[in-house]
Amino acid sequence: MDKIRNFSIIAHIDHGKSTLADRLLELTGTIEKRKMKAQVLDSMELERERGITIKMQPVRMEHAGYILNLIDTPGHIDFSYEVSRALKAVEGVLLLVDAAQGLEAQTFTVLTMAREAGLVIIPVVNKIDLPNARPDLVAREIADLLKVPVETVLKVSGKTGEGVEDLLKAIIDRVPPPTATTVTEPRLLVFDFEYSNHRGVIVYVRVLDGEIKAGANLIFRASTEKFSALEVGTFHPEKTKVENLTAGEIGYLVTGIKEPGEAKVGDTITLPGSTLPPVPGYATPRPVVWASVYPESQDDLALLRQSLIRLRLADAALSFEEESSGALGRGFRVGFLGMLHLEIITERLRREFGLKLVVATPTTSYELINKQTGEKEIIYSPHQFPEDLSNWTVAETWVKVKIIVPPAYLSPVVKLLPEHEGMITNTITLADGRTALDAELPLRELMRHFFDNLKSVSSGFASLAYELGERRVADVIRLDILVGEELVPAFTRIVARRRVEEDARAAVERLKELIPRQLIVVKIQAKAFGRIVAAEHLSALKKDVTGYLYGGDITRKKKLWEKQKKGKKKMQQIGRVTIPAEVFLQMMTQKRKGKA
Repeated sequence: MDKIRNFSIIAHIDHGKSTLADRLLELTGTIEKRKMKAQVLDSMELERERGITIKMQPVRMEHAGYILNLIDTPGHIDFSYEVSRALKAVEGVLLLVDAAQGLEAQTFTVLTMAREAGLVIIPVVNKIDLPNARPDLVAREIADLLKVPVETVLKVSGKTGEGVEDLLKAIIDRVPPPTATTVTEPRLLVFDFEYSNHRGVIVYVRVLDGEIKAGANLIFRASTEKFSALEVGTFHPEKTKVENLTAGEIGYLVTGIKEPGEAKVGDTITLPGSTLPPVPGYATPRPVVWASVYPESQDDLALLRQSLIRLRLADAALSFEEESSGALGRGFRVGFLGMLHLEIITERLRREFGLKLVVATPTTSYELINKQTGEKEIIYSPHQFPEDLSNWTVAETWVKVKIIVPPAYLSPVVKLLPEHEGMITNTITLADGRTALDAELPLRELMRHFFDNLKSVSSGFASLAYELGERRVADVIRLDILVGEELVPAFTRIVARRRVEEDARAAVERLKELIPRQLIVVKIQAKAFGRIVAAEHLSALKKDVTGYLYGGDITRKKKLWEKQKKGKKKMQQIGRVTIPAEVFLQMMTQKRKGKA
């Protein structure tokens, strides 16, 4: 155990975690140079496209006689629970900060997680090769934040490899080995898992006590599901079968389980009947955002159900239940960890399973409290929200946000917060002159393109992190959208009462741009307070029915025009509007008018 070092890399998005992991793999000879590629630990196509880590990936390296187990974690706030559980599997972390961008909002969040887990923190300034890098200033910022000597802050380039050799030495010297244990009975922490068609759920584990071999009968303590370990192994980074895993090691178990929901991040694995306590801090990931997802064709409903079940096998945070809508037919109300999680899941459904989807406007949950009886009801879908709120008090979730912004953009950011019902609670000036703002705002407003607007007013220089807070009374109302005088539940949303008309006008104008012209005139209306608050008309396609005529009497043309007029009148009465699936997607990701 003295020769084992378990560590993780934590950082804000795009500070170079995966690139640094590439250099570590290359320098330790874990992957041959001829097999190296950028973001080698990011195996998912979406990860490589977006340049972000979505799925954490462990890898075992060997260097100078030591075993180095690295867990490359996601940087996005949506996956903070998974990161917190991964930190339970290691003794140290590399706190990575971009030499050009400096400390950012998510840096504070992940640092808090590492401190709460009691881990050794190795501060690292990355990307020192950039032309606009400020390694000395950023190193001093980190040293002040951690209250450590500036000389202990390492400076590296994940791209060129500069300083990575010294980093490896620091990992061996500073990260403590796993604590020796006298317990012989196996106890393992699940920090991630994946699904294989042939072998079922494969759990990624840290062995806390004892030893585990293939064939052992085990149990998940949270789900109480029993299973037999079909195979045990380690990551190089491909899965490599071994005879056994001992205390202090990180590896995987093949469970053979093919039922969703049995394996969960943060669960503890022991022998059946064991009296060993489970690892503390386990919690079921709580969905933050809900969206109704419908197949474009009802013939694909079964495929959509199977696809969601398949994705849930590898993502216990995904939750869904069947629902139906008069206009869209049957579909599923799906719970997500955040907007990025929503985008990833819907994109995977389209790419991996070939589904054409209609995704309703995402929303958060609201608590309705009956004023007479005190009875409480949780509403997840906007179209289930009552139109008349006279007998109800509405409560919604608020979030605590941290924003770091350069001084030149502080004023626009401060003005943006009240537009989203935000309140500033604290401000701190950092060493480089930037300001760290603590604020509170409704989760509903955070989802209303707050991040996009923040990036717009700060020219992309502001960073944001958030955590969920308590529920507070909300002054909101339901806004319905009618297309062709027919309610479209997918466009229904919950909006602030004070901004109903503004949002209604923006929605109908946006739909007028997006919906293709039909053979009939299309009314696009927004309804709230029991009345129409905004409306637009989409003119009908025109066809020249007399185009093939030449010469002759004008009465021939008049007859054709009259016939066309009668046909259009009849079509207007019986015609239905077709809304392409792309329109639903574009409405979900629409930007505020006047913003980039």
